[in-house]
Amino acid sequence: MKLQWRLAALKNGFQDATAYRLEFLFEILGSALVPAAIQCVLWYALFDLGGATQVAGMTYMDFVHYTLVSLLFTQVRGGDHDFELAEMIRSGQLSNYLLRPVGVVEFVYIRGVAPRLFIAGLCLTIGVILAQFFGFSGTRMIGAMFLALMGNIIHYQIGATLATTAFLWEESYSLLMVKNMVVNLLSGELIPLNLFPSSLQWIWKSTPFYLYVFGPTQYALGRWSHTEFLIQIGISFLWILFGWAIIRLTWGAGMKRYVSLGG
Repeated sequence: MKLQWRLAALKNGFQDATAYRLEFLFEILGSALVPAAIQCVLWYALFDLGGATQVAGMTYMDFVHYTLVSLLFTQVRGGDHDFELAEMIRSGQLSNYLLRPVGVVEFVYIRGVAPRLFIAGLCLTIGVILAQFFGFSGTRMIGAMFLALMGNIIHYQIGATLATTAFLWEESYSLLMVKNMVVNLLSGELIPLNLFPSSLQWIWKSTPFYLYVFGPTQYALGRWSHTEFLIQIGISFLWILFGWAIIRLTWGAGMKRYVSLGG
């Protein structure tokens, strides 16, 4: 009887693990293939149907290469840890984490970053392989992935800061969703940011969002020099330090207002 119970438990565990892996795979494929297909249709319309030879100094193949390479970094920048933090505050579950020997903001990120690191390693492997076929530099791809991972940290810091609105406003999810929509545009995930008119490029240059996708793609494709790349790495560190300071400020103020009623 015990043997049958153990076999049944192992079978159920195997099925659950398989279902999780399939869900994880479909999530990655869905988030990668759908935007790529939309972009390819757009580039086809611009060049084959519209008759253009160059747009913003980029040829048709430049856009195709941008789409393929940017997909690798798009998979790295995501994460819904900020929504998790907002829910913990709203529901009172935050109390369960306050006695841990590590800050709750850091704990949530460390606990949830493992899947992104796995995806980053997988995308880096794919990127290095693609580099051999399309004439890119594998070394540049490694540096670009490092920049994308720094962008992932900045993305979380911004989300964690915005999540503190849950101390004041129960429907803070809407603010986080707006943030994600802005990031989709200004990170270079939807279109290359050099398509912005010259008079409007200050918008994306004044945010750290371009460091998530556009910046790594530019460096991987050889459109940024090594000097420019090092400058952007320095800018990333400054944004991380700024994000850390803002988190200390907003969470310190929020905890003074926090009242746990169960949870």
